[in-house]
Amino acid sequence: MIKIRGMYRWRKMSDAERTSILDARRVKQQPWHSPPHREGTHTRQFLLNGACYEHRPYIGHSADRMETFSQQFLQMLHEEGATVYAWCVLPNHYHFLIQSQGILRVLKSVGKFHGRTAFMWNGEESQRGRKVFYRSVEREMRSERHFWSSLNYVHHNPVRHGYVSKWKDWPWSSASDFLTATSQTEVLRIWQEYPLLDYGEGWDDPEL
Repeated sequence: MIKIRGMYRWRKMSDAERTSILDARRVKQQPWHSPPHREGTHTRQFLLNGACYEHRPYIGHSADRMETFSQQFLQMLHEEGATVYAWCVLPNHYHFLIQSQGILRVLKSVGKFHGRTAFMWNGEESQRGRKVFYRSVEREMRSERHFWSSLNYVHHNPVRHGYVSKWKDWPWSSASDFLTATSQTEVLRIWQEYPLLDYGEGWDDPEL
């Protein structure tokens, strides 16, 4: 088990350690879902954001925990009928770009998932009563531009926070799937046409 305590452990890993985790993660890759055209549809797409209490790295307790949390969160969204277009889990927060016709039901399931997960982790670490998660909030996509800017934001998040220098190098993200399914020319076009600028400024604060 490789610890990532203090959020900075990934940055200190050797190339061999990183490669081992990346190889194991890529075996479980999820298929990337191409989004429908928004024009003329009634689809509802959201960026779902969540954070640990006081932004502490409770998710990042270990690589195993990061992986388990990611897979279980994806499974929970699948069971709620949500389509996941992009996602990223970091040691102390997460982002999932989804489509759902029942976002209130999804948020209720996220709350229950937080509760179950916190109870289990607190038991493992003998920390009963510790508050693990702050909350989860959703932002509805207002336009095609908002959607693609959000996708870029999600995939760029590990780079933004200094964990890696390239999207594909972060194991707990859909970026690798996206890059595999999309031509380099198209990836570059999306990045240039929908720049981040100050997008998401302040979102990673404890109060989201």
